[in-house]
Amino acid sequence: MTAIVHLHSVTDLYKLFNLGNSHHPLVAVLDFSNVSEQVEEYSKISTDFYSIMFKNYCKNNIKYGRKAIDFQDGNLICIAPNQTIEIDNEIEHKENMMGWGLFFHPDLIRATSLNDKLKRYSFFNYEVAEALHLSDKEKIILFECVQKIQTELQENIDMHSQHIIVSTIELLLNYCSRFYGRQMITRSQTNKSIIAQIETILNTYFSESNVKVQGLPSVAFLAEKVNLSPSYLSDLLKKETGKNGQEHIHFYLIEQAKTYLINTEKNINEIAYSLGFEYPQYFNKLFKQKTGKTPVEYRTLN
Repeated sequence: MTAIVHLHSVTDLYKLFNLGNSHHPLVAVLDFSNVSEQVEEYSKISTDFYSIMFKNYCKNNIKYGRKAIDFQDGNLICIAPNQTIEIDNEIEHKENMMGWGLFFHPDLIRATSLNDKLKRYSFFNYEVAEALHLSDKEKIILFECVQKIQTELQENIDMHSQHIIVSTIELLLNYCSRFYGRQMITRSQTNKSIIAQIETILNTYFSESNVKVQGLPSVAFLAEKVNLSPSYLSDLLKKETGKNGQEHIHFYLIEQAKTYLINTEKNINEIAYSLGFEYPQYFNKLFKQKTGKTPVEYRTLN
């Protein structure tokens, strides 16, 4: 089994690709046409920093999450720290290697407002199959952001450098959010099929009383059923229905609870246990939060 090579810093990245010295210890922009033709010996790589990569490859020689990354159409992928990519050691000729990579360490943004905002960019937790397919116009917009960062890195570092670099990274991430939103709209028909699958899965899960034995379904459970990452599924549902993955689960849970309250003589504790709650007070709290009434009040009124 091939060991995973872990890159702790941008400096390690430069050493791996034989690129000499980095301009900045916490952030780098790479032109992939300048990297060495082969990453010798290494096939699995993880890092302590964020990676945003846009490539046009003539063949798929990178895997992420056990899936090949298709860069042929110019897809963008965003990878959070401590996730692993796999590189096929087969030589990739330089003339076929086009694109860029932006890499930044969490320490770069730790004392900035972007540090708190970063969790909002859920696409860092998407699977590669959910990569961002860029239009020509979108490619230009992102490349201009990367060029601004590259230009700043080549200047003498001064008191304004970090602010400019971090602000431009945030601008690029905001564009990525916009472009992902566009992609979900253009895939609306496919999304509707996924939503229908989710509704069927939840209906079946609750109607067959799986919840009593297995507990409440999770977003990860639903995502696995439709071959998506939990983050992408939640964003897709939010975009199409206004409710994220957890809210969908709660909706079906409350509907089942209403059925029990009206059509059975089970007491509230029994209903809570039937719905997978270990503690009935959590069920009471959620029901009141979602309906504005306690389970007892709902039963009395109906």
